[in-house]
Amino acid sequence: MADGPATARLVQPIGILLVDDNPLDARATFRAAERLQLGGSISLVSDGEAALAHLRTGLAAKNPTDLVLLDLNLPGKDGRDVLYEIRADPDLGPTPVVVLTSSYDEADVLGAYRLGANAYIPKPSTLDDWVRVVSIINDFWLSVALLPSR
Repeated sequence: MADGPATARLVQPIGILLVDDNPLDARATFRAAERLQLGGSISLVSDGEAALAHLRTGLAAKNPTDLVLLDLNLPGKDGRDVLYEIRADPDLGPTPVVVLTSSYDEADVLGAYRLGANAYIPKPSTLDDWVRVVSIINDFWLSVALLPSR
């Protein structure tokens, strides 16, 4: 069988940007990733402006982020604005964005999908549930789905 995109993907580490202003939720995400021994790297920013700066800096350095985990409720520029700007930018637009937020509000769910979210996941409440959610994100986005090449 010829080497395909999935084989090539294993050679290059995956870059994940976690955008979350809640230190406990960010710590739970990192602990779940450690427990699962995920490859690649997770960068953390705590506001929308920093998220967009990180994404644009990565593009300029030819080291784009492969997946964004985005909280909606952020200080300053919130997650909705970040999602809108990502989708409006032709260079950032293809980046998969998973909304990972505490909101179960139907308006937030619908709004996120209308803005172009690839998935909407409510934040778990226990570490075991965080591990399950991070495992599912990893299994789908980093093992099954084919992401845009760098």
